[in-house]
Amino acid sequence: MSSPTTASAPPTRQARRPPHKGSRISLAGFVEQPSRLLGGWAAMSGHIRSAGTSLDGLTMMRPVSLLLILGLAVTVAAAELEGEPYVYTHWETFYTEEGGLPDDHIFAITADGDRLWVGTEGGLALYEKGGWRSWTESDGLPWRVVSSIAVSEKTGDVWLALFGGGVARFSGGRFDHFHQLNSGVANDVVYGIDVLDDTVWIATTAGMSSYDTVTGQWRIFTEKNAPMEEIWCYGIDANDGKVYAAVWGGGILEWDAASGRWNAHRDPDREMEIDLYRDDGLIHIITTSASYVDGILWASTYFGLSRYDGRHWRGYMSKDSGLPSSFINFSVARSGTSCSNATDMGLAELVDFATDTWVTYRRVDEDAAAWAAQLMVGNEVLRTMTTDLDLPNDFIIAVEHQGDDIWIGTGHGLARGVGTGYWDGLRAPEPDTGAE
Repeated sequence: MSSPTTASAPPTRQARRPPHKGSRISLAGFVEQPSRLLGGWAAMSGHIRSAGTSLDGLTMMRPVSLLLILGLAVTVAAAELEGEPYVYTHWETFYTEEGGLPDDHIFAITADGDRLWVGTEGGLALYEKGGWRSWTESDGLPWRVVSSIAVSEKTGDVWLALFGGGVARFSGGRFDHFHQLNSGVANDVVYGIDVLDDTVWIATTAGMSSYDTVTGQWRIFTEKNAPMEEIWCYGIDANDGKVYAAVWGGGILEWDAASGRWNAHRDPDREMEIDLYRDDGLIHIITTSASYVDGILWASTYFGLSRYDGRHWRGYMSKDSGLPSSFINFSVARSGTSCSNATDMGLAELVDFATDTWVTYRRVDEDAAAWAAQLMVGNEVLRTMTTDLDLPNDFIIAVEHQGDDIWIGTGHGLARGVGTGYWDGLRAPEPDTGAE
């Protein structure tokens, strides 16, 4: 079955990257110990920046010079691992030519128990019991580009976000198509989809829609009836009575199903080019995804990662964390203390929030035959391990956990990290008995 028009794929890295990527500055230019010593004064002054930067014509003072003026002696301890994180060293890769995927350009990965659904630029794929099955337009798929996938826990129906084609429900081997002309889908360019109880939530380029599958009622949310500063909605995550929408240029919107009310999370300093005060709120309003697990909200942006526990925010950028890049396409939390992040330069796993321990998977050298795994505390690399992951592209678009395994999707293939002997968080090192 042919589409009425041809959908273009979601914007590429060049098209979607903000014009000033990499220029965002954090006031947390200090190492951790000096910023604690300076306390609230540093935040209140608004004039302490990283050395060598200027703002509004003011040349900023070097942090070390400022500490000398204040007469403070600071000793910075070398970082060290407080336990061993699990490292995925064995990977399996999947491509179109092997007969499994309808296309190598991966947009979405969703685990459904032992089954795995994959959305590509050329159709839908299912991985089950070691084998692949796929659906394209010739098999009844209403639109070829599948940008997001959600599975209803109640019915098992598979809901598909179609980039340019609205949404589809896959149930009993049949596709039901919903679009602007026959439903309440706000726009046919759909980025994200999720299901909360009986309601399907849809993120589009012109607002959000919700569809009650029991009553058949549709609702559309835009700037007219929701606190949207922008209506370009990138992602949806629905869990535990909450719906979180990542709005490109509008931060994170939170819908409480019990009260039927919205709450908005944005960058309080309202600055697009700098992070004026660290950890004062969402790190940036250009958000790409939200993941809500164990009462903790994780939000990815094109300028870093944010974590919110209901009272306190914590922000991460590439210069002060294990992120290989602050440009994050998608994040998915494994727990309230661990989050996996798909960046344009590899996969970054915050393994343990309390100790700021990361494992980053990427090509350290462009000519390297395989990716390396770097064990880090903060932004300090403490150990590098080899893996057999050889995907040609480390621009990661999608990431998903399935049991002990982890899946990543790129513009040129799909890979699974096999979690043999996996453990959560950090494991105590084996005691040194002194025996040879």
